[in-house]
Amino acid sequence: MSGPENVDRVLITAAVVLIVVAGALLLVRVNRGPSMLDRAIALDVFAAVVIAGLGAKSAYARDSFYFPIMLVLAFLGFTGSVGIARFIAVRDKPRPRPRSAGKGDRG
Repeated sequence: MSGPENVDRVLITAAVVLIVVAGALLLVRVNRGPSMLDRAIALDVFAAVVIAGLGAKSAYARDSFYFPIMLVLAFLGFTGSVGIARFIAVRDKPRPRPRSAGKGDRG
């Protein structure tokens, strides 16, 4: 192996280590998330971490086999995020405040 190939392998290995650490921290956030929105965002970021892991594997193997899979996962992550955001937006819609019978109501 030449010098640049060794540097490539070291950098890809460091990237995989960081991706694994990020995935572990995201699983902790999914488990401990105080709200459903925190868990949903963590799962969306987890999809991005999986895509990054597949990209690192493709770079390490110097193979483009996983690119279509990464594209499909990105599409699913996006549509899932939009669906969750829409669900939460409908659920958390502000309710109309009841009229108070004191201020400004002079019958």
